Amino acid sequence: MLMKVVRQQPRAVVLVAGLAMANLLAWIWAWQTFGHSGSLMAASLLAWGYGLRHAVDADHIAAIDNVTRKMMQQSRRPYGVGAWFSLGHSSIVVLASAAIAATATAFQQKMGWFHDTGSLIGTAVSSLFLLAMAFVNLVILRSVWLSFRAFRQGKPFNADAVPSGGMMSWLFGRTFRLVNRSWHMYLVGFLFGLGFDTATEVGLLGISAAGASSGMSIWSIMIFPALFASGMALVDTIDNVLMVGAYGWAFNKPQRKLYYNMTITGTSVVVALVIGGLEALGLVMDKFNLSGGLWDMVGALNDNLGNAGFVVIGLFVACWIVSMVVYRWRGYDALPSA
Repeated sequence: MLMKVVRQQPRAVVLVAGLAMANLLAWIWAWQTFGHSGSLMAASLLAWGYGLRHAVDADHIAAIDNVTRKMMQQSRRPYGVGAWFSLGHSSIVVLASAAIAATATAFQQKMGWFHDTGSLIGTAVSSLFLLAMAFVNLVILRSVWLSFRAFRQGKPFNADAVPSGGMMSWLFGRTFRLVNRSWHMYLVGFLFGLGFDTATEVGLLGISAAGASSGMSIWSIMIFPALFASGMALVDTIDNVLMVGAYGWAFNKPQRKLYYNMTITGTSVVVALVIGGLEALGLVMDKFNLSGGLWDMVGALNDNLGNAGFVVIGLFVACWIVSMVVYRWRGYDALPSA
């Protein structure tokens, strides 16, 4: 599917090729600097692996998916959502690594305060953004469902199914305008990155700190965040391009657009609500030192939230396959559209 999308969309070709080249250049830089040391090359591979792994965190998948669907609902092809989100997220990683490299001892003494403050901001922003985008897609889902019901009854319907008026749009117009351009995701990614509460980010800072403690130059230490950022941006962008390609199937026919959007948007709303809700509850639990019963379960789920990204990806793929099977089985494709 990825190859089909990039053949049809030159922007996607240029973007994916550019990020692949960025990964190659980062590795050439690492080889020229660390080629004499097997341990430093292993650390470089670990930093790159951290970036690849971080891109499939549940909050990344949910944020990119919800914004991609919202913008496609507005008749756009937002191939840059994942790249801009990753760029903003990487900015925090690069700045923190540079601070460690420049003032290793002083910064590490401040690391506890930075982690506590950043975790509060990053988690709060992540939770609120996901809940806001879940609401946006929930309103869109209601509009799609009404149009799909009209289609099944043989009545005229709106295939775009984007709320354009009425009380809901009037009340929540600002929320619908939260992210209207791909580059708006830069700020979202930047704020998401403030937490430094994932194993991948902490691991990268640990590698940078170890390099600074051993007397490594700032220029050499910056190889690690460069590898982390290039790997994360590539996976986030491929994820974004695949989402656009999968949703493109739905745009071939009006009824197909309605049916697929209805099923997958419902799934997206549930995922965003669950992840955003867990993050919000986890933040409340940490700040008020709550424990026992429900809070122990919330803590356990938050501790494993990093692996939930793989579950989310599998869930979206499964929903896409099931929706196509049911769509063809029910014969919706053959029904006339008004």
